[in-house]
Amino acid sequence: MSGNEIVTDVVVIGGGPVGLFSVFELGLLDLKCHVIDILDRPGGQCAELYPEKPIYDIPGFPVVTGQELTDNLLKQIAPFNAEFHYNRMVNSVEKQADGTFRLVTDADETFIAKVVVIAAGGGSFQPKRPPVEGIEAFEGKSVYYAVRKMDDFRDQDVVIVGGGDSALDWTLNLQPIARSLTLVHRRDAFKAAPASVNRMKELVMEGKINFLLGQVSKLDGENGQINHVHLTMDAGDLSIPATRLLPFFGLTMKLGPVADWGLDLNDNLIVVDTEKFETSVPGIFAIGDINHYPGKLKLILSGFHEAALMAQAAKKIVSPDERVIFQYTTSSTKLQKKLGVA
Repeated sequence: MSGNEIVTDVVVIGGGPVGLFSVFELGLLDLKCHVIDILDRPGGQCAELYPEKPIYDIPGFPVVTGQELTDNLLKQIAPFNAEFHYNRMVNSVEKQADGTFRLVTDADETFIAKVVVIAAGGGSFQPKRPPVEGIEAFEGKSVYYAVRKMDDFRDQDVVIVGGGDSALDWTLNLQPIARSLTLVHRRDAFKAAPASVNRMKELVMEGKINFLLGQVSKLDGENGQINHVHLTMDAGDLSIPATRLLPFFGLTMKLGPVADWGLDLNDNLIVVDTEKFETSVPGIFAIGDINHYPGKLKLILSGFHEAALMAQAAKKIVSPDERVIFQYTTSSTKLQKKLGVA
């Protein structure tokens, strides 16, 4: 690391199954990876949209859930000590004069890498904005769609809106440090882990948080800082003091900043070759659902295959003078030592 720059061999954009498996293939070739994902945990769509949904077409697993697949991939890549950066989006990728890439995230971090691998699935998950007039003026100052730093919520009057896992998790996590905390949901049924819902109800009974049935209709405040949240409820409108608002209204998929990186696109997908899965910019690869080539199938197993071929090409870029001998994990003691199984 030099100054505020993180220097590495490869930056993988996207922490879904294909991004995670690329860390394995790159690790076998001694390439160090940093993984950046817009979500707050690994697994991509598998973990975010269908963690408990069974998947039937992963070779060797007659059935595996999205979360189980993610957990297994994390175990598989553990020996390679990849570093993960969550709740971040890569805003820009620029090729430098020396051939490396400079990536800047929306958390103002800078990465310098010899290879960039885009494994961003259908694009980046973007939070759905609540239909509240003028909410844009408060975003990033007192209205947040993710928790980057818990200290931003310390000693604040926090209102959390939603009934899924994110809303309930952050209700429980922020309650000890918030000055006050109110959970708002439009109905008394939740799409969250039952244990979290039960704990939330206990905190309500203990008077440590408030739970209100309703919907946010208006925000009061100035210069980006809210001071009151107005709710529409069956019993009538209510205004409650608030200095922080966290709406969890789900996520939508967008290509996001990738569209501005100068890569050849085909119908919002990144065009690649089928030898290396390299994009129109040498050194930038795209694997998984975000790429396009003749005969492409949007399957996780296709992404795994693409990751293996990509890694071989990436090694030649990172270590151009090193002769790479193809080896099998079943018979190579060198690879088995890397995996900690020799």
